[in-house]
Amino acid sequence: MPRKASTKQSGTPSFETNLRRLEEIVDQLESGEKSLDEVVSMFEEGILLSTSCMEFLDKTELRLKKLSKDAQGKLGLSTEDREE
Repeated sequence: MPRKASTKQSGTPSFETNLRRLEEIVDQLESGEKSLDEVVSMFEEGILLSTSCMEFLDKTELRLKKLSKDAQGKLGLSTEDREE
């Protein structure tokens, strides 16, 4: 049975929480001590966590790409992104 992860204020688990849980799942799967039913359940949870982590990283990458330096060398949003 999947453990309930701690959540951010929005009610969704943080990237760090998801990553820690994913690492726990990998360790447990590698131990070879789980039944086939437990392994399948944990694998499914791991896929969902992996997808969530990748989506977070993709969104973060896009946010970082929007940053640009202004004439004084300060970081800020690029001109076209300021209007959003």
